[in-house]
Amino acid sequence: MRTRQTQSLANLVHEGKMSASKYNTRREFLKKAGAIGLPLLVPAPVLGRAGRKPPSDRIVMGCIGLGGQGTYNMKAFLSQNDVEVVALCDVNRGSDDYDMLYQFNGNSAGLAPAVQRWRDFNADRRRSGRSGDPATYHDFRELLQHPDLDAVTVCTPDHWHGLVSIAAAEAGLDVYCEKPLTNTVAEGRALCEAVQRKGRVLQTGSHERSNHSVRFAVELIRNNRIGKLHTIRVNMPVDSHGPIEPQAVMSVPDGFDYDMWLGPTPWVPYTKKRTHFWWRFILAYGGGEMTDRGAHIIDLAQLALDADSSGPVEIAASGWAPRDGLFDTFMKFDFTCTYGNGVRMIGSSDTPRGIRLEGSRGWIFIHIHGGRLEADPPSLLREVIGPEEYHLGRTPGHHRNFLDAVRSRGIPFAPAEVGHRTATICHLLNIAMQTGRTLHWDPHRETITNDPEAQRMLKRPMRPPWHL
Repeated sequence: MRTRQTQSLANLVHEGKMSASKYNTRREFLKKAGAIGLPLLVPAPVLGRAGRKPPSDRIVMGCIGLGGQGTYNMKAFLSQNDVEVVALCDVNRGSDDYDMLYQFNGNSAGLAPAVQRWRDFNADRRRSGRSGDPATYHDFRELLQHPDLDAVTVCTPDHWHGLVSIAAAEAGLDVYCEKPLTNTVAEGRALCEAVQRKGRVLQTGSHERSNHSVRFAVELIRNNRIGKLHTIRVNMPVDSHGPIEPQAVMSVPDGFDYDMWLGPTPWVPYTKKRTHFWWRFILAYGGGEMTDRGAHIIDLAQLALDADSSGPVEIAASGWAPRDGLFDTFMKFDFTCTYGNGVRMIGSSDTPRGIRLEGSRGWIFIHIHGGRLEADPPSLLREVIGPEEYHLGRTPGHHRNFLDAVRSRGIPFAPAEVGHRTATICHLLNIAMQTGRTLHWDPHRETITNDPEAQRMLKRPMRPPWHL
């Protein structure tokens, strides 16, 4: 399923053998060549024989970032009958020292383990119709030049999400990017603009909003079953991963391009717990619990409020973060976000993890992860949404929703603007805790109106040669 000009096609244009304006895809060229009598030798797989779907029915993908979540997403897309994964990329050739890999058994991740898992999945080769391994890269820019791709996954650490996804959109590819969509507000807006300018489909990996029970809960709220929604309570307990003491400088492991891993962030010496799973607790690379599971939970508040293209107007937050060791994200916090309609989102690091939506006639609690519902009155969960009422729509799964949008050129459940707006709230909460001040936010102009220092924190300098 080709939706962009391929590299080989670009070479033909450069050599003057065909017109780029006349033939925009390789498929168009093949169709025209056949019509004018050029001899074409078309292998059986192209016609849909040999157990493969024809190209128009296949979405060809590459995967950038192959840690735990990246490898999980690779396997999720491999399991779709109309997907072919042909290219893999990671700056880590392969490590067996991952302390936290909850997505699957074992402690190995990186490029070589992902290739082996790809082989295991395609052991009989009947699914892919290919006799060889996927193409492998350690630099995402090289993968983006692969001539066959329709789409990519971006499952790097957060500090790379924006630049890689922008480059993919500019290359004409659709993108499935893990949450939080970007590591700064400025990167998020730049990515939204690139996706819109290039007409690409982007799905943020906020998979909770594809959960059937979550969507049912939001339908109950949108159809006034709990009365007027006035308060949203967010629980985001922080798992006990820190703080930790300062870490010794270590030698960079063989096969790990540490400088590329750092990318746009400042250069610092290597130590194991700066990378792998642990980077999310260092503000240079992630935002702690606030942007990790917070990007799931706060996303559901945005969905329930029908605020996917907006956000709160005031952000107040306080918290505690370690200052003497490697980790520096907030481990405890309390916050209040106030929306223009008066609804307040009140959050803390209390348990259980989830979100409670309170109205004038009842409440609904959504557990994260899994989407189990509680309600008062309990009869709310036995309600039936009538045919003339508001319906939110359903999908077999978040990955499938992305693929269906790639096919239809429609809007997935978590497009770029949705991912950006949710991540923005997470970043604003971290900024409010860092500065210790209440922020006044204009969600239309995306500006902090009362605090110039905080406003400057919406963007971070990047280490050359990387830039927005």
